[in-house]
Amino acid sequence: MIGVVIKQLPTNTEKYTLAEAIPKGVEEGLQFLGVQIKAFGQMFTGRISAKDSLGGFGSIGNMFDATWDWQNFWQMTAILSLILAFMNLLPIPALDGGHVVFLIGEMITGRKPSDRLMEVATTIGFILLISLVLFANINDIRKFFF
Repeated sequence: MIGVVIKQLPTNTEKYTLAEAIPKGVEEGLQFLGVQIKAFGQMFTGRISAKDSLGGFGSIGNMFDATWDWQNFWQMTAILSLILAFMNLLPIPALDGGHVVFLIGEMITGRKPSDRLMEVATTIGFILLISLVLFANINDIRKFFF
């Protein structure tokens, strides 16, 4: 077993005007999103273990400090929003990204997909999403007890 000690390093606070804060926030958000996309790709190639990387509601709760820190709270809220936005754009039929795929297909072929196809695809996408949520939360339970 290896012991780890986390030493609180002094931090510097940078102050921005509103005009400076917006581009800085967009820059940091895009940088964070880029890192998440790379990590997501590495999960699919097997370089990062999905079992160890995915977490559910317990992991989200553990991201927040036990004591109130407004800066940490809003930063974690922003991170969760970015992750949800990215996940929503994945080409899974039940999500917005899946609808975009069908719209692009409709633009290319000039025909609307059948209602039956949309229903089956959305059902499969929904089952996939529920499975992912269950997998992530079972991972949390496994990490908590083992």
